[in-house]
Amino acid sequence: MSSNKPTKIDDVLLIVQVVQVTGRLGLSMAGAMCGTFVAAQLTMTNAELFDSAGFIALMILVGILGFYLGIDLPRLRASLTEPEIDRQRMDSTELLSKIGTFLAAIAALISVCAFVFDETLRRSFEYMIACWWMIGVVLQIGAGLIRRIRLARAAR
Repeated sequence: MSSNKPTKIDDVLLIVQVVQVTGRLGLSMAGAMCGTFVAAQLTMTNAELFDSAGFIALMILVGILGFYLGIDLPRLRASLTEPEIDRQRMDSTELLSKIGTFLAAIAALISVCAFVFDETLRRSFEYMIACWWMIGVVLQIGAGLIRRIRLARAAR
């Protein structure tokens, strides 16, 4: 005779899932803010390419995706046969995610500082910041997608 009544373990799992989603939403908001600041700084260059609502929306969307997918990577299961080797080796997706997070964060930090202190940066430096941002979030998105594809294959 089985009971469909929720158990204490089900309640704990639900709380863990809610916390995980909340954390991911927070990361997404951080990515959106970073993308907003990078876009705001780039629009100050008066370049027509960067001075559009579509460009700003793209920077925010890419920030959301990058920080959502790339920072909080799901864990791969450790190998049962060689646990010591798995603990010492860094996964390539983790490395991509960390490099991407650093590049995106440094681009956002420079943009915030320049924007807040109303500094005018050289156009070539602003383009470099835009490249750091885009490369960073693309690395984050790529790392997150690769890790999730690997997990889906391993689950089969």
